[in-house]
Amino acid sequence: MQLSISNMIMHAGPIGQMVMLTLLVFSLASWSIIFMKTRMFKKAVRETENFLESFWSSKTLNDADAAAKNFHLSPEAAVFSAGFSELQKINKIRNRSEGDTSNEPLEMQLATMDNLKRAIRKAESQELSHLGKSLSFLATTGSAAPFIGLFGTVWGIMASFHDIGMRGSASLAVVAPGISEALVATAAGLAVAIPAVIAYNYFANQLNEIENEMQNFSTDFLNLVERDLLSRA
Repeated sequence: MQLSISNMIMHAGPIGQMVMLTLLVFSLASWSIIFMKTRMFKKAVRETENFLESFWSSKTLNDADAAAKNFHLSPEAAVFSAGFSELQKINKIRNRSEGDTSNEPLEMQLATMDNLKRAIRKAESQELSHLGKSLSFLATTGSAAPFIGLFGTVWGIMASFHDIGMRGSASLAVVAPGISEALVATAAGLAVAIPAVIAYNYFANQLNEIENEMQNFSTDFLNLVERDLLSRA
């Protein structure tokens, strides 16, 4: 019989075909995640660059907030919107409870920074969770797929030896077809796992870079707010 992977799969046993079907599902899901995350990360980076340009060119935080609403996929824009929203809530509460806050002690003004920092940290965590969603599936695929394929190979070899025992012959013509069909499962497992591992490592590095840039922006934003409070003291 001519060597053909499709023929090997078609002539494999039920367990072997189930293994191949499982690997196919893992492969389709992995490539879907890879394409989706590639687009998402590219858009996030591009929108972040545009938002930062708008942010540093804005004259007021209100202008920056209006610009941030145009960049839905930028982590920095989301962090700024969360921080600015919390800052507005703090100012409304202070104005409603105390009226004029121009004579408020500097310590009390700086104490409000704790709420702002917590809001920013929460927004950072949410953005990282959103960008990192489904990446764990790639890690699972990379670690599990080779073993799934190995299981199919071991099962196929066991079936081949069973056939040898039933036929009472151990010639190469008897052994080779079953062994080759069994080894296809291992090859398929590696074919599914390798792209998943490469993609996971790539996206994990991208996520680390985004996290560092997001933290740097948060620090700059907090410094701006603190300097504004100091200027009013």
